[in-house]
Amino acid sequence: MKNKSGKKASATFQLHPEQAALVPDVSGNSINGQGEIDFRRPTRIYWHKPDAIPHGKMQAWMVERFNRVPVFRSIYAEGDRGPGKLDPVAMHRTDVSNDTRVTGLKSFALQHEADLVGIAKLDRNWTYQDCETRTEPWIVVLGVEMDHVKLARSPSSDEDTASALEVATQYNRGARAAAHTANWIRGEGYHSSAHAGPWAGSLTVTPAAMACGFGELGKHGNIINRQYGSSFRLSAVLTDMPLIADEADEFGADDFCTRCQVCINACPVSAITDDKQIVRGVEKWYVDFDKCIPYFNETHGCGICIAVCPWSRPGTAPRLAEKMLHRRQRRAKEGQSIVPE
Repeated sequence: MKNKSGKKASATFQLHPEQAALVPDVSGNSINGQGEIDFRRPTRIYWHKPDAIPHGKMQAWMVERFNRVPVFRSIYAEGDRGPGKLDPVAMHRTDVSNDTRVTGLKSFALQHEADLVGIAKLDRNWTYQDCETRTEPWIVVLGVEMDHVKLARSPSSDEDTASALEVATQYNRGARAAAHTANWIRGEGYHSSAHAGPWAGSLTVTPAAMACGFGELGKHGNIINRQYGSSFRLSAVLTDMPLIADEADEFGADDFCTRCQVCINACPVSAITDDKQIVRGVEKWYVDFDKCIPYFNETHGCGICIAVCPWSRPGTAPRLAEKMLHRRQRRAKEGQSIVPE
């Protein structure tokens, strides 16, 4: 049987013995706060220093397997991720209005490899519990589109590397966009720091991306954007430059996900469910960490759920967004509940 990505599904996936020996006693779902009714900040769980997280040995094993494949190893070892050291902050600050400053910032980022740019006031609750709270007042979130044809070949293997290479390539592009944007801000006389994946920093970027208008959280745990679907990656810049926050963008993706079954049916390990979960006091779509990550580790990052998402097909998201938005507006006028047909 094949899933929608064209790959053979594995309902009986078995952990590699080496990885099985590294699974910690604590559940990743527990660390994430699944089922917790009280709000709290997130806890570091993956893409951090291995000795700082319970699943660090699993992460290190995955990275070591990734680096065994020469083409994977070279893309990070030799790939261009932008300036390794940011420029010094200019001595004098430019004297312009906030509107002019925001226009200049966004124009620069879009001309330097970013496909999406959004600005949000930094919420301290986005900082991981065991990390120092950031003091910068603003976060600039950048999005870079992925090549869906390459992504659709997920999951990757040692022999078929297209999907994982595309993810790595776009993480590098996001890193360059963030570094160059941070340098532009420094040239204007303000402090800034760049943050890019796959490694996580002191805060989680996804809620910031949603706050600044990148889209809505999908059933597969990724943002759905009205232009690129879920086929994009994030990077960010923190800064003290006075800016103007963008608004969140809700256009009906959440409504669509309520009925859609595509990613559920395609997931080889049944990590995606049909119901939202309570996670640290918030009801949201949630992907089972303990089922997802082992498969993710053994397929160089999986990516099936993003690849099969109807919103990710090139040219589809704008049409779906318009359709869902019109449906939402019509039913709101009629006073009906919003349920996609």
